[in-house]
Amino acid sequence: MARMGGSKHLRSYSAPDFWPISTKERFWAIKPSPGPHSLSSSIPLGIVLRDYLKYARTKREVIRALSMGLVKVDGKVRKDYKYPVGAMDVIEIVPSSLFFRAVPNMDKFISFVEIPKEEASIKPLRIENKTTVNHGHIQLNLFDGSNILIKVSDPKNPTEVPYRTLSTVIVKIPEREIIDYIPLEEGVYAIIFGGKNTGIMGKVKEIRKGMKRYRSLVVIETDDGSIAQTSLDYVLAIGREKPIIKLM
Repeated sequence: MARMGGSKHLRSYSAPDFWPISTKERFWAIKPSPGPHSLSSSIPLGIVLRDYLKYARTKREVIRALSMGLVKVDGKVRKDYKYPVGAMDVIEIVPSSLFFRAVPNMDKFISFVEIPKEEASIKPLRIENKTTVNHGHIQLNLFDGSNILIKVSDPKNPTEVPYRTLSTVIVKIPEREIIDYIPLEEGVYAIIFGGKNTGIMGKVKEIRKGMKRYRSLVVIETDDGSIAQTSLDYVLAIGREKPIIKLM
């Protein structure tokens, strides 16, 4: 009988190029568990702690630290060393009270920026789509795979739901409460999180609508005046006049 499902293992030469692992040193790489981010856009928590943040030397040390509850992701204790970490996730090293955010980076695709404790309680998330559920309430489906339910008093006229697809909600973690909303429009501050221009940030100068979302083009003007273009699929609004989070 044929084997059902995908492989549970990942060879290091098949891992994404931006992972900081050597194919000569390790034949096998940690394969991310199914979770909020895909394999091509995430990094297993074990590799983050061992190879990025250098808080462990071996996978065994990583597993031991996680089993003791010493690491949180988005305010929740994570004990799976395969847990996928992606853009805008917040990692907390509990014993040292240090916080890091996964930020799109031009050179490394994803880098981990140390942030203050006050900022670690918020997370910008893009609205991927909206769904109408039972009783006419609106469910926001977010960038990290999570959902937030917006209850409406009048399902036939949900005027109290101003949230638009591809715009950004600022969520308080771990409570998952919406505390702010940034529409994706000309003039807001945004960052590119995919494609060849990953990590470029600046003001949205123009949005050229296409037949489909991936064919729509966004023009971003950086702080030094240069221009970058990317697909609408790769843009995340992170502020109105300036970023609301630390990016470097």
